[in-house]
Amino acid sequence: MMWIQIQYYTKLKNKNHAVLSTKITHIAVIRLSAMGDVAMTVPVISAFAKRHPDIKLTIVSRKFLKPLFDAIPNCEFLAVDTKGRHKGFRGILQLYQDLKNIEIDAIADLHNVLRSKVVRYLFSATNIPTAAIDKGRKEKKALVNLKNKDFKQLKTSMQRYLEVFEDLGFLIDESSIVFLEKLPFSKKTENFAGILFEKYSKWIGIAPFAQHDGKVYPSDLMQKVIEQLAQNSSNILYLFGAGPEEIRQLNIYKGSHDTIKVVAGNLKFAQELELISHLDLMLSMDSGNAHLAANYGVAVVTLWGATHPYAGFAPLGQPNEYLITSDRAQFPLLPTSVYGNIEVPGYKDAMRSILPERVVEIIEEIISEK
Repeated sequence: MMWIQIQYYTKLKNKNHAVLSTKITHIAVIRLSAMGDVAMTVPVISAFAKRHPDIKLTIVSRKFLKPLFDAIPNCEFLAVDTKGRHKGFRGILQLYQDLKNIEIDAIADLHNVLRSKVVRYLFSATNIPTAAIDKGRKEKKALVNLKNKDFKQLKTSMQRYLEVFEDLGFLIDESSIVFLEKLPFSKKTENFAGILFEKYSKWIGIAPFAQHDGKVYPSDLMQKVIEQLAQNSSNILYLFGAGPEEIRQLNIYKGSHDTIKVVAGNLKFAQELELISHLDLMLSMDSGNAHLAANYGVAVVTLWGATHPYAGFAPLGQPNEYLITSDRAQFPLLPTSVYGNIEVPGYKDAMRSILPERVVEIIEEIISEK
C-alpha cells in the first residue's frame, strides 16, 4: 500500500512554560462533517495508521460515516450525536468527557468549528497537545471576491490536514499518499451490482447532486449525458444520491434502460463504498462522491459551477483534464463561492457552458484506455 517516512515528536509546555517532550500514544482526530471533507481525511489517516500501528487513533465524526474508516488498522470510532448526547454546550462538555474517558493524549482538529474548538481548549488546559486546521479563510475569500479576485491555486484540503499532524510533530511526505485498496463485495452488493454483467463491461458511477444548487449540473443536460453513455451497451451506469427527491430524479434519468441501476435507496452506505471502489469511472459534481471514488484510485470526472478546484477541494490524484470547469470567458467572476452556496446575478446558468458532448467525450476517452 504505502510507505511513509514519518518522524514524530511533540512538545508540551508546563505551567512554567518549560518545554517537555512526550510520546503520543492515542490521538483523537476530529472532523464532524461534511461527507466529502471527512472522505478527504481517509488517505492521510490510513497512511498514518499503517506506518504507526503503535499509535491508537480515535476518529470523532458522525455515525453514518464510520464505514469510511472500518478498514484502517488500530483505528476506533467515536460517534458524535449532535441531536442527543452531544447536543448544545452540555453536549460539548459530554464529548470532552467521553474523549477523556478513553485516555486520548493528543487532539488533531481537522474541522476547527465551535464544538471542536471548545473540546480542544479543554484538553489544552490540561497540557494535552492539540493542533487545528488552518482553513485559509483569507485566501479563499480573495479567490471568490467579485472585485480584485486573486485567481490562483490554494493549498489542498489534504495539505491542510497534513499540516495539523505536522504541528503535533508527525512529518508526512505528501507524495507518499496513495490510493486505498478496493473493498471486497458483500453478497448484497454483488447481487445488486450484477456481477453476471461480468467485468468486461465498463462500470460508470454518476453522482449528479450536491448540497448547493450552484454546484449542480442542470438536469436536462445531465439527462443528455446519461442517454449518450447508455447508448454504449458495454457501459453499466450506477446512479448515486440520497433521499426521496433525489431518488425520484434518478429514476427519471434511468428511464427504461436495463443497463442503468439506481443505487440510492438500494444499498447502505458501506455497500455503496464497496461498489464505488470497483468503478471504472465516477462522474460527480464538486461533492462527496467524487472524494469517495478518488480514494480508491477510481478515475473521477468532476463538473464545477460556482466553485473551482483552486479552492483546494479537487479529488485525490485526478489530472487537470478530468476537472471540467464552467467557462470563465463567459463568466469571468467565477468562482463566486467556496462552497457553492452564494448566488450571483447572471451566473445561475454558468454550468450550461459545460456541453454534454464534451463531458461524454472525456468520459469515453478515459474508459477506452481501461
